[in-house]
Amino acid sequence: MGEDVAELRGRAPEVVLDGGPEIRLRNWFDAPYDDAIAAARTCYSPRVIRPDEITPGQRQRIGPLTFEGGHHTVYTHANFEFELSGISRQLVWSLLHGFPFYNSEQQSQRYVKLEEARAHVPEVLDGEARRVYERAICGAWSAYAELTRLLVPRTSAILSDLWRLPDRASKAFGRNVAKEAEKKAIETARYVIPVACHTAMVYTISGITLHRLHRMAAACDAPTEARRVIGRMVEEVRKLDPDFIDAIGEGPIAEEEIVEFEGRQRGPADPTGLEAFDKSLDGRSARLVDWGARAPQVVAGAVRSVLGLPDLEEAEALARALDPTHNRYRLDRLNVSAHSPVMRALSHANYTFRKKLSHTADSQDQRHRMVPGSRPLLLFNVPDVPDVVEPALIAEDPECHALFRESIEASWDARRRLHALGVDPEFALYVLPNALALRFEESGSLLHLLHKWTMRTCLNAQREIFEASLDEIEQVRNVHPEFVRYVGPPCSLRSGRIRPRCTEGSHFCGVPVWRSFPDVERRI
Repeated sequence: MGEDVAELRGRAPEVVLDGGPEIRLRNWFDAPYDDAIAAARTCYSPRVIRPDEITPGQRQRIGPLTFEGGHHTVYTHANFEFELSGISRQLVWSLLHGFPFYNSEQQSQRYVKLEEARAHVPEVLDGEARRVYERAICGAWSAYAELTRLLVPRTSAILSDLWRLPDRASKAFGRNVAKEAEKKAIETARYVIPVACHTAMVYTISGITLHRLHRMAAACDAPTEARRVIGRMVEEVRKLDPDFIDAIGEGPIAEEEIVEFEGRQRGPADPTGLEAFDKSLDGRSARLVDWGARAPQVVAGAVRSVLGLPDLEEAEALARALDPTHNRYRLDRLNVSAHSPVMRALSHANYTFRKKLSHTADSQDQRHRMVPGSRPLLLFNVPDVPDVVEPALIAEDPECHALFRESIEASWDARRRLHALGVDPEFALYVLPNALALRFEESGSLLHLLHKWTMRTCLNAQREIFEASLDEIEQVRNVHPEFVRYVGPPCSLRSGRIRPRCTEGSHFCGVPVWRSFPDVERRI
């Protein structure tokens, strides 16, 4: 295998293919089942009931009664913190980050260089199918290494110009530029890495969320891997407190009973629908498709109700919620908007966008869990020909562009060969790259979009999400200009009001964005 890969693209990478997921429960509630029952009893008690007061009879009676009756909030008090490693980014995107009720800190492909080919390899693959799969993984890694090498001089030149390196005598500053240049290079080169790529994270969920994941593990694009990983998580909790798993809950839904898969043929999508979606975007990465026509009036009315000021002018009411000069919460580094009675009025303005992002960009976009999207099931939505988002830094350089296209074509060719060998489309998806194009609808209230736009209009934000956010802001400005008057990155909001302008510290982008936002040239 090594010689074949070397022929694909220079020196072959070190290969560490799938050793299986590693799951470890590292923090927990000592008695989660008793804790839930004590919480349930507290609802009907003149005092707070403690977990150590729960009797065997109550364990047997109250647990199933509350669960079967749908009183599931008592099972959210106990939380479980897991260490997950050796899992695919495909699993993370399609299941673990596909809903709002979790917290995680995940290894970054933007800042961590992928020296070795570490990826998920489905156990069902053997013979020629496994050889095709492994060659695809290793070939993509080789392209990643070569793209990184080619991009470093370009990123270094751009950063040197932005940060005026010729005017600075400090060698330490020069080293910082070199370090940042490599980060920008690997951030861009990662687009060719397959979604099978291993990742690691700290992942925390409540007890009821664990039960729901267990039930719905097969309702995603990676059902086999999902059942294995979630099953291991469940076993970790069962070892701690068997009743929390066995006395309540329901088992996993069989894959053939998943509503989304019922009567559907998995495999390559008809590109006609994808082309129609792209045409509907009118050249944007995010297009506004729905909004409340009277949103400013509704929000202003809500502010009046909160403050008990029925005669407050509309402009002043909106300023109380949005203008950093009048609302200091907008300058707070801790996002407290949902805790502010007056800012909660912004929940009544809602917007829906139609979007197209790469798999890797959307993996970050979906972390804005209060702006949910209806992500596509890739088993029905990937055509038989390459369908990707190409980073501008690559597209602008002929040598990088040619290498990128070669790697992308190789990924799709491997998928076609796997299909021809009878491999289930679920497993063939893993060889596709981070650049894979995703199309979906996404909705959010102004309350939560404000936070997203503040974070993602910073020049340190991932470029695709930055550009999508600018698209969104521009279109909301066209329908509700009074809402976006005070929208922008932290430096723009803080300028002239509070120091420091930039909240990124030593990671300052080097561009005085606050002088011209939203008219900002994004060079890298």
